[in-house]
Amino acid sequence: MSSEAVGGAVFALGPAILFVPGDRPERFAKAGDRADAVIIDLEDAVAPAAKERAREALRASNLDPTRTIVRVNAAGSVDHALDVAAVSETGYRLLMLPKAERAEEAAVLAAESGCAIVALVETAAGVLSAEALAAEPTVVALMWGAEDLVASLGGTSSRGPDGRYRDVARHARARVLLAAGGHGKAAIDAVHLDIADLIGLEEEARDAVAQGFAATACIHPGQVETIRAAYRPSADEVAWARGVLEAAADVGAGAGGVFSHEGRMVDEPVLRHARRVLQRAG
Repeated sequence: MSSEAVGGAVFALGPAILFVPGDRPERFAKAGDRADAVIIDLEDAVAPAAKERAREALRASNLDPTRTIVRVNAAGSVDHALDVAAVSETGYRLLMLPKAERAEEAAVLAAESGCAIVALVETAAGVLSAEALAAEPTVVALMWGAEDLVASLGGTSSRGPDGRYRDVARHARARVLLAAGGHGKAAIDAVHLDIADLIGLEEEARDAVAQGFAATACIHPGQVETIRAAYRPSADEVAWARGVLEAAADVGAGAGGVFSHEGRMVDEPVLRHARRVLQRAG
């Protein structure tokens, strides 16, 4: 499994991570073929009456475990323990904990399952605990979710009439990203629910990678290539990054110091930006 360093952590499941309903096993292989990683969803995407059918499909599935996350039901729910038991019968070892609000919940889930945890921060209490969740050693990444967050506040929509996130959603997104980065963990951006709005998705994905998100989650195979393209550096960006790093090597500034390149001051943060561009370019 290839990996890349993100904020000091190793995260190898990006940039396009595709949710697939756990009770639709006929979609599992296609999702695995199309996306960089798959989230088999046993929670919101599955109706209560279909939960056991989804667990049976999970047990019978054979996706690449290095590119698969299983979203179990929330801690304390009736289905949570049943989900964990089902996962134990598979080779999957990366779980997504929805509505994560306490680091102890992630630690307990990791101990029960033997799995690493992606904490899905999607409630007001979860956002306020983002730093503690990111500090938990068993948590390898944080993702945030907009709709459950707004619902937890008693609101009705995470976006305004122009399609852009409202202030509270932008605040949550930034806080989760900062919490993850502050503890050397990867951050995953939320899904774009308007499947047909590829322009809006591209704009959000480009903004995500520019700010430091490691990946963007999606809900439809048709969104995968838009996300990949947004995370992929342009030829001009790659040329700039190579030029800056070559210039740093020429002046002996690769390990620190300040110099000028093409009329712009270059120091270590700029060099880190350049290295990151080349990492994304592969």
